[in-house]
Amino acid sequence: MPKPHFILYGRSYCHLCDDMLQALLALRGPDEHSVDWFTVDVIDVDGDTELVARYDELVPVLVGCADDQPQLQLCHYFLDVEQVRGFLAG
Repeated sequence: MPKPHFILYGRSYCHLCDDMLQALLALRGPDEHSVDWFTVDVIDVDGDTELVARYDELVPVLVGCADDQPQLQLCHYFLDVEQVRGFLAG
């Protein structure tokens, strides 16, 4: 069964981005066989002009990805733990 996946759009010099990533990883299970395991990609918006246009003032932005579903923007600036847990619950 596929595991949930997140994309964190941010910047390399952004302390809020670092904080959100650490808070998100604290919710992840201890190993890939755990029920609450997920993957995360971190994308620097400054490397793509379209991403800058979309997310510039909002970073960090956390997006959840589930099979056959559109990507869902879960939160920005700070991790919304309830939104993330709701996404993980399906």
